[in-house]
Amino acid sequence: QAQLAASGGGLVQAGGSLRLSCAASGRTVRGHVVGWFRQAPGKEREFVSYITWSGDLTKYSDSVKGRFTISRDNAAKTVYLQMNSLKPEDTADYYCAAGLFLETNPALYPDWGQGTQVTVSS
Repeated sequence: QAQLAASGGGLVQAGGSLRLSCAASGRTVRGHVVGWFRQAPGKEREFVSYITWSGDLTKYSDSVKGRFTISRDNAAKTVYLQMNSLKPEDTADYYCAAGLFLETNPALYPDWGQGTQVTVSS
């Protein structure tokens, strides 16, 4: 089972940037997908982005496309989410998760890290 630890959240003004990190330990299988999801108060958890460990396949939600960039460092077993041009509507708890398939449904990701809070002020 993969162990994941998310970090890098904080308070930022609209238009600012943050970089989230997701450090993986334990069993990390080639082909595993690491996804970022977010959940705002009173809302369902939603897909943000994913990347594969072994390839360069990435996907973004329409709401973050062009502003967020996902990347990985295989040696460090870390996945990053660079968030630029942040908007107040990006405010949420952000979670990373590991799964076997290229899915945007959070229910299909079995391994989750703790969330890191991102607050964007207007």
